[in-house]
Amino acid sequence: MIGTFWSLVPAILAISLALISKEVYSSLFAGIILGGAFWAISMKAGFSGFIDHVFADGLIANVADSYNIGILIFLVVLGTMVALMNKAGGSAAFGNWAKKHIKSKVGAQISTIILGILIFIDDYFNCLTVGSVMRPVTDKHKVSREKLAYLIDSTAAPICIIAPISSWAAAVSGFVAEGENGLALFCKAIPYNFYALLTIVMMFTLVLGKVDFAGMSKYEKAVQMMDEKAEELEQAETKGKVIDLILPIIVLIAFCTLGMIYSGGFFTEGETQWNFIDAFANSDASVGLVIGSFAALIITFVFYIGRKVLSFKDCLDCLPEGFKAMVPAILILCLAWTLKGMTDSLEAKQYVAGLISNAQGLKSFLPAIIFVIACGLAFATGTSWGTFGILIPICIAAFPEVNDPIRIISISACMAGAVCGDHCSPISDTTIMASAGAECNHVNHVSTQLPYALIVAAISFVCYLLAGFIRNPIIPLVFGIAAVIGMLYLFKFIQNKEK
Repeated sequence: MIGTFWSLVPAILAISLALISKEVYSSLFAGIILGGAFWAISMKAGFSGFIDHVFADGLIANVADSYNIGILIFLVVLGTMVALMNKAGGSAAFGNWAKKHIKSKVGAQISTIILGILIFIDDYFNCLTVGSVMRPVTDKHKVSREKLAYLIDSTAAPICIIAPISSWAAAVSGFVAEGENGLALFCKAIPYNFYALLTIVMMFTLVLGKVDFAGMSKYEKAVQMMDEKAEELEQAETKGKVIDLILPIIVLIAFCTLGMIYSGGFFTEGETQWNFIDAFANSDASVGLVIGSFAALIITFVFYIGRKVLSFKDCLDCLPEGFKAMVPAILILCLAWTLKGMTDSLEAKQYVAGLISNAQGLKSFLPAIIFVIACGLAFATGTSWGTFGILIPICIAAFPEVNDPIRIISISACMAGAVCGDHCSPISDTTIMASAGAECNHVNHVSTQLPYALIVAAISFVCYLLAGFIRNPIIPLVFGIAAVIGMLYLFKFIQNKEK
């Protein structure tokens, strides 16, 4: 079962159960158990080997990983920041301000998209920050939490993968061949990243055209029937000011950026000191975000206490509140990381890599093939970084000529497919954090987002077929934009006809 199609079955089982049962914890655990059983049978490890692989080598080892621990700490600190802003009245004050300045439901959604695009440094940071800032605004204008989660998720990984200064650009740069400029390669691939670019077109068309379909339309209709009790409660909060939300967010962005470049060696003295771009390319997102968020938390404490909107005790009380708010996301992340560990031990990535290596004879079709394989692998494992970590070196080895356009298109297809699979997968950490940021039921978010993402994925596949033969991004991209807009307005026409 190791290194074969069976290596993907545990993840497929977990995803299928989650979508069918609408319950994610037990579904993930079922996938972990099946992965452990497959490994124990293949290695002839017996029952004791199965238990050790699931718990000691699986759950405990993955949760104890230093990178993962950093992400969990960042989640708790960010949850505390959100609790502080709510308790200080900053969120309510911003909601009241937004009610006067953001006049419509469309304006609330466009504001969410623009904020998501502006916070391009890191997808985790994006998900939770955009959610905490825009949730009061979208609630006031009766945007469903499912729609908010979709907008957050669609401006996280899809934006980071086309932003040269981001943790994702740093990750991609680290996977290229030694001696090659990874950041330059990343920038060349941006025009061919059809999935990310078309996702942006999709969001703006959905919002401006007021188009909703499949499960999303059900939740959008349901939220219109809600009463105004939450708004009345928010209006009663008068202590806080807009600055109580805006300043902590600005400080958080600034210090997380400093933390990222610090972890990349920007402030190191001597010969190893990096410039700003190199520091981002060599940064450790986990360490950088923890440092930045802790610094922002301390400054927020001082700011609120100095303004006398919160006492020192009130600030400390927000620590357990923030942790409790993040417990569902933390639990899903821990189980998702463990499931990824199971698929890694079954050598799922090596199996998929072999499929690509065997398809080299279909050179012009290879970008589209790579896109589909990357989608499937990222969807099944819940990790985009792991996906392009295994596939980008294969693309580079398959096309060693630096100026070969198919090389750039294939690498871009790999990144786009990884983001697409990550965007769709219920066990992806970015998807989980988008649900947490919007305070939306996780399975509801996945099921309502999936039809939108699959439409963009299908159109992107055709774009990569065109690009493989044309070897120029303009014509495929123009086709893709026209196809996305045309498809959505076709859905709107059908809906209007049914009404």
